[in-house]
Amino acid sequence: MGILSRFFGKAETRALDWGSFGQYFGVAPTHGPGAVSPILAENLATVTACVSAVSSVMASLPAYVYRRKPNGRTELYDHPVARLVRNPSDGRLTWPDFVEWLVAQVLLYGNGMAEIAYDGAGRPTALLPVPWLSVAVVVLPSGRIAYDVLTDRGPTRRLLEGEVLHVRDRSDDGIVGRSRISRAPDVLRNAASLQEWSGAVWQNQATPSGVLSAPGAISPDTAARLKAQAQINWAGAHNAKKIMVLGDGLAWTPCSVSPEDAEVLASRRFTVEELCRLFQVPPPIVQDLSHGTFTNSREAGRWFAQFSLAPLARKIEAEFERSVFGASSADCLIELDMSGLMRADAEARWQSHKIAVDAGILDPDEIREIEGWNPRPTKPKPDNDGPVVA
Repeated sequence: MGILSRFFGKAETRALDWGSFGQYFGVAPTHGPGAVSPILAENLATVTACVSAVSSVMASLPAYVYRRKPNGRTELYDHPVARLVRNPSDGRLTWPDFVEWLVAQVLLYGNGMAEIAYDGAGRPTALLPVPWLSVAVVVLPSGRIAYDVLTDRGPTRRLLEGEVLHVRDRSDDGIVGRSRISRAPDVLRNAASLQEWSGAVWQNQATPSGVLSAPGAISPDTAARLKAQAQINWAGAHNAKKIMVLGDGLAWTPCSVSPEDAEVLASRRFTVEELCRLFQVPPPIVQDLSHGTFTNSREAGRWFAQFSLAPLARKIEAEFERSVFGASSADCLIELDMSGLMRADAEARWQSHKIAVDAGILDPDEIREIEGWNPRPTKPKPDNDGPVVA
């Protein structure tokens, strides 16, 4: 996957086909007008909250590099990939920033990709983010996968599968991932329509328009003039509760909110649950506590870790083994430590430490090391004569 693959792989070429552009942009045709893009989706607070929750919490997990052994494993502090964890993008991004970006790309576009930079010996030295919007995937005549990257600094660049870290959401063809946005565009479009409708209602004082009536027939010009005056003087949030003065026999008849309109307002709460389902995020995680209790909100954190974070963590770990470690480090692995989620929960963390000590799995000094403390100082031994010698 290092120098040889880069030299020999370049001989395989094929014209770039942009026919499936929508697939790579994370959008798909729908039954209704238009398609849903990640930009439109992130206009919905629930989508932004879900993506932020998953990506930021994944970014907070500690990452360790190990070498497998017949009787266990050993942490590798000086392995090239361990150095990547400390400085993944040659000083441009920290590791949490890189993971947060990568996971957000996977959730919004179905794919997250970074170019792997190597030194002269073929060792990885950096992971350079590549926005998925600038990538087209090509299957070469040999069956290998190539990635053609559009840049603003020159012609299209071609990268081979051994030169990129490519994390996919669930794929339909085994080559590219498909975004959750493209799988359920109607859910997102309906939520966007409800948000737009609610905003329009609020701008009109949270009620539908009323009826301004005259006792007799009026000309089109007079109707237009009255409508314009009413819009300027009494419509909009800044004109709320103003006194209305009418003349010439005019009468104002307000329209109340119908039960159907009230149902639409209430349905916005249901869209929060729908979008949470789409991203596998429990509603309490994105501050929807409409059905929350102390017990189920506490369990939501465990559900979030097991069903939202753990699958993505395993995908990232497996992709590192495939692309970044390579054949020369086939016995190595990276682990995103899920126990890092307990960093903010001191009670749960110390309860687990107590269980480990009581079961003989760890000793107190090992617990102190996990917590970042030095081992306890060795107690002085008593002298044969009785007094304690310091």
